[in-house]
Amino acid sequence: MTVTQLLLDGVSTDGAGPPLEIENPATQEVIATVREADDAQVRAACTAARAATGAWQAVTALERAEHLHAIARELRARSEEFAALMTAEGGKPLLENRDEIEWCAACCDFYAELARVQIGRVLPPIESQQLAMVVKEPLGVVAAIVPWNYPLLLLFWKLAPALAAGNTVIVKPSELTPLSTLALTPLFADLPAGTVQILVGGGAVGAALVANPEVDGIAFTGSTATGKAIAHVAIDRMARVNLEMGGKDAMLICDDLSDEQLQIAAEGTAWAAFLNAGQVCTSTERIFVPRSRADDFVTALVAHTQTLRVGDPTDPQTDVGPMVSGNQRQKALDQLQAAASAGATVHCGGTDGGFEHGYYFIPAVVSGVAEDAGLIHEETFAPIAPVVFYDELDDAVHQINASRYGLGANIYTADLERALSLTRAIKAGTVWCNDPLTDNDAGPFGGFRQSGLGRELGPEGLEAFQETKHIHLDPTIARKDWWYPYGR
Repeated sequence: MTVTQLLLDGVSTDGAGPPLEIENPATQEVIATVREADDAQVRAACTAARAATGAWQAVTALERAEHLHAIARELRARSEEFAALMTAEGGKPLLENRDEIEWCAACCDFYAELARVQIGRVLPPIESQQLAMVVKEPLGVVAAIVPWNYPLLLLFWKLAPALAAGNTVIVKPSELTPLSTLALTPLFADLPAGTVQILVGGGAVGAALVANPEVDGIAFTGSTATGKAIAHVAIDRMARVNLEMGGKDAMLICDDLSDEQLQIAAEGTAWAAFLNAGQVCTSTERIFVPRSRADDFVTALVAHTQTLRVGDPTDPQTDVGPMVSGNQRQKALDQLQAAASAGATVHCGGTDGGFEHGYYFIPAVVSGVAEDAGLIHEETFAPIAPVVFYDELDDAVHQINASRYGLGANIYTADLERALSLTRAIKAGTVWCNDPLTDNDAGPFGGFRQSGLGRELGPEGLEAFQETKHIHLDPTIARKDWWYPYGR
């Protein structure tokens, strides 16, 4: 049964705000209606989260780990249910959503164990009888504001470390995809009431959470514009922010690849560009190819792209499902049309595919895009692969680094020395070489420049939800030689 009630202070509660109709992007049918939280419910959730901090912080790290492991087991046990729900509300292929659930469970397991062994360190003391320590303590109340493209994974990248660190968490999923998040409600039943709460709503609910003085930290994934707005509000009261924002990731193809390696690079590029219909923050949105290999690469990329099956995301043979909404698809169409009108060549795709229903977009490969085009500089978030030709490798690196974004980047090269040099030269939070878009729970994720502040995953992802305290303890009560009076 679809859960449509909010989770407020341990109780499933109808929202008191306006109704939200949740649409299946493959069929354009309304599959559920959820009422948003109103201002009073947002305030009540913040109050309850603050009240719950004492109970949750009193739970030992071992017990918190056991809770997180239990959540991971339940995620795996109900994997098919969650995957089907995410496909229905978000349009991502069922196979990809099954993977997402496993990644969520793995994230819970990782932070369950990390928080058992990482709480601070002991420092060499100033005097032999003293004890000096660095202690990591929870922030308190965290608001987790989550986007629609990976509604559970990007939640658990915040929720698992925040809980492991001892924080209480108020979750606000995207108004486009709240159902899978609300379905998590039973997984939190064994936690103290108010430890995890779920509020549904649009920007107004998120803004109310960000502005509430009870919220000590905000973890956000979404657009750069919204992330900046959150930062401006948070700085007035010095609330902690962890912001994962926009990207315009590059794929750099080097000229040392054999014909077979170039074919593999074309296939890897297609996967990096079209995964989840290009609706990934680290999607490849700029492909830099040496002019000497341009024809071969474009031919291989187009040929592989044309083999992809676009259609019903519940079909196990589908490679690319619909985009999440009509607005997202129209933005992509507008960017592609503007590039084409300025002289770019669309080699394949770029249409709705003639589907009677659904927000489908046939993956497109395009070349000859003007340097100042939005398709090169603005985040696209759609299955469009713009290819840019270069003559000198240094020029390609310069163009990659010239972007206002710096979330991730990819390289294909058979030259190890070149690989090491390029991974250092490219300024991005993650640089993948010969293996695009592979996440690792133990490695930090986040961006340079306007792609964000802070990091998720890894030890850094735990520290994002902790305050650092220095404790200096002297067991003796004695006068110190360096006190007043000086020289007397």
